[in-house]
Amino acid sequence: MPEITLVEAVTQALAYEMKHDETVMVLGEDIGKNGGVFRATLGLLDKFGPERVMDTPLAESMIAGLAVGMAVQGLKPVAEFQFMGFIYPAYDEIINHAARMRNRTRGRLSCPAVFRAPFGGGIHAPEHHSESTEAIFAHIPGVRVVIPSSPARAYGLLLAAIRDPDPVIFLEPKRIYRLVKQNVPDDGKALPLDTCFVLREGSDVTLVSWGAQLTETLKAAELLHQHGISAEVIDVATVKPIDMETILNSVTKTGRCVIVHEAAKTGGIGAEIAANIAEHALLDLQAPIQRVTGYDTPMPYFKNEKYYIPNEQRIINAVNKVMEFA
Repeated sequence: MPEITLVEAVTQALAYEMKHDETVMVLGEDIGKNGGVFRATLGLLDKFGPERVMDTPLAESMIAGLAVGMAVQGLKPVAEFQFMGFIYPAYDEIINHAARMRNRTRGRLSCPAVFRAPFGGGIHAPEHHSESTEAIFAHIPGVRVVIPSSPARAYGLLLAAIRDPDPVIFLEPKRIYRLVKQNVPDDGKALPLDTCFVLREGSDVTLVSWGAQLTETLKAAELLHQHGISAEVIDVATVKPIDMETILNSVTKTGRCVIVHEAAKTGGIGAEIAANIAEHALLDLQAPIQRVTGYDTPMPYFKNEKYYIPNEQRIINAVNKVMEFA
């Protein structure tokens, strides 16, 4: 079985589900003949035809509105936005219609739509191409926000997102689209949503992260191990709703927590996780929670990108700070 990249795992999941469920279709800008800006839908037009692989005009609000309409009429649309920075015109359709459909109709209708977008920095892109604003969508009642961190995770979580009866924001960390390869069986097995994944066991400190940022977090954990510090690494995967039980169990064991994310610090998902730990596990903490994040500025242009995205040394510095407490 050949190893595949994260973006190829997205394609594989879409193809599997479209083959086995005729109600699944994809739509977005240039997703047909061109296969999408990152080629996530490459080959789907030839396999499934233009009625299920729909090229749209450059109109993100319309893409989201079409997806909502299709979903309430029995289809399972997967809408692609070329970059997360382009999704904001669709926010009205997502927050006012997709997210509210089940509540508005008192359960008579749901909105089984997936809104996919590449997100995050690290590819030397211009402005509006490196957004990490997952917290904006996590704040909306009625939507899930899912972020894979590997090819296997992308395949299993996207299948679960498409099969979910309610709207899912599926954010794909484009920095690692082609960074690693894995064997990903095309067996149609979905991974559970709303569940954290423990990527590395540890006993001294809990490192919590998601998406591309797990690359640096896992490297930091390995470097810490070489210096006698045992770090447990948790992949949040679904940032709304968050599986706090797994995080709290880990923090109760280690007594220390460092949260790592690429997004700006203020109002980020890290603050939500820290607040939950403070509410439910304060007396188990041996040190104040630390956050290692991007800064409260737009993602800088490529020359300064490396200073914005948390690196291994910033994570290690935060861990050393919490280890100073008895």
